[in-house]
Amino acid sequence: MNKIGLLSDTHGWLNPKIAQYFSDCNEIWHAGDIGSLEVINELEKIALVRAVYGNIDGLDVRYATSEKLSFEIEKVKVFITHIGGYPGKYVHSVEKEIKLYQPKLFISGHSHILKVMWDKNYNLLHINPGAAGQSGFHTKQTIVTFIVDGEQISDLMVIEL
Repeated sequence: MNKIGLLSDTHGWLNPKIAQYFSDCNEIWHAGDIGSLEVINELEKIALVRAVYGNIDGLDVRYATSEKLSFEIEKVKVFITHIGGYPGKYVHSVEKEIKLYQPKLFISGHSHILKVMWDKNYNLLHINPGAAGQSGFHTKQTIVTFIVDGEQISDLMVIEL
């Protein structure tokens, strides 16, 4: 069993409350627009970090992260990228990768809009954790936690900071 902390769009600022919400997480996943390596460094003090870069990230962040991640945790295939869309409105290249990799969990950021949606066409759960930073049009900072246990994704919690 692994508890995951998920966030996106920090834009170089990490809300101090995040440490308390992620303190019992085994891993933290950042879905891009990190903004600064300091954000990654602070998150790494809490748990193992997996991160993708976003469109605002500079070369330093891009060299330290990936454009996309495909991996398996427990028995759940995961695909993470920053700009990906959502069920019914995927970015074309992302939809091709979803068809090829067949993840059970697809995560993206970019929109600053929190979404948790089931995609019945691809039989996957899509999560966009919204935006955890201060920059952007969003009015609420959000993060997400959930449990991966074997093939199951459960106990999903949306947290407003």
